[in-house]
Amino acid sequence: MKILPTPFRALVIGSSGTIGSAFMELLTNNPNCSGVVGIHRNSTYALDYQNPSSIETCANALATEGPFQLIINTIGVLHSADWMPEKRLDDLNAEQLIELMKMNAIGPALTIRYFSKLLDPQNSIMVTLSAKVGSIEDNRLGGWYSYRASKAALNMLIKTASIELGRTKPNIALIAMHPGTVNSRLSKPFRGEQIGRPAEDAVKDMFSVIENLQIEDSGSFVSYSGEKLPW
Repeated sequence: MKILPTPFRALVIGSSGTIGSAFMELLTNNPNCSGVVGIHRNSTYALDYQNPSSIETCANALATEGPFQLIINTIGVLHSADWMPEKRLDDLNAEQLIELMKMNAIGPALTIRYFSKLLDPQNSIMVTLSAKVGSIEDNRLGGWYSYRASKAALNMLIKTASIELGRTKPNIALIAMHPGTVNSRLSKPFRGEQIGRPAEDAVKDMFSVIENLQIEDSGSFVSYSGEKLPW
């Protein structure tokens, strides 16, 4: 049986980004969505992974807005003004590793901890955007050490949390989702404008998968196409 009920209320985390804002537009125009709330670093209830305490504060502030039947976390970092993904082992450095873990694994994990309390225990889904390059089994090219490691850590955290919620809140599904290459600030240095899809197309594909998720899918790593990805 499909998890997402009709109607449903949604929360988009990272709603000011390319994918987040596209999700906001899609959900705002979806007749089955009775309401959508977006949060980011500069929203009324701010959430900033550089300030981990803001995660709990933001979740507590939004408690009266819930419950939500769908939460989508779109926050993620691949590069910065100071560094790009490592091409070789000699490029590996502690600062970059720590920063990527903070933004791609620790922040999302704490988001699951605090925001899962806002999910409807009757039927709901929390989707966290991951990346196919976080798959250990699928790693054939090497490189991108910090990004790969942070997304692999994220996948493990989602899988582990899904097992616990399967015992305590069996009607809630946690999903790691690969959005594919999207034309965005994140992908621009890597020919994203040439090989990536428009964000509107990407979120349409992802939402189609979300609509058809079943409770048995909780703890899965899935692609925007619905394909189950190897851990």
